[in-house]
Amino acid sequence: MTFPNTKEKIETKMKDLLLATEVDVIDESWKHAGHAAAGGGGHFIVHLVSEKFEGVSLLDRNRMIFDALKEEMKQEIHALVIKAKTPGEKKRL
Repeated sequence: MTFPNTKEKIETKMKDLLLATEVDVIDESWKHAGHAAAGGGGHFIVHLVSEKFEGVSLLDRNRMIFDALKEEMKQEIHALVIKAKTPGEKKRL
């Protein structure tokens, strides 16, 4: 089962709740066709940059993102890869 607006929901929540200045959401659900995920849901990669991550560990950044997406994680998102950076970390790339 696919949920057509999930990508847009992720982008909006990252901007609104985490004040992300850059968000790139990649829907890789098509790579997992036939993969019987409990309750359906898609596979996504999220790249984002936010000042809210300053001084926050990678684990806590992931927790912030999962908390922001807790409703979507119940059914719309089966797998989520997170690449969360501060503006300073992005500049160093």
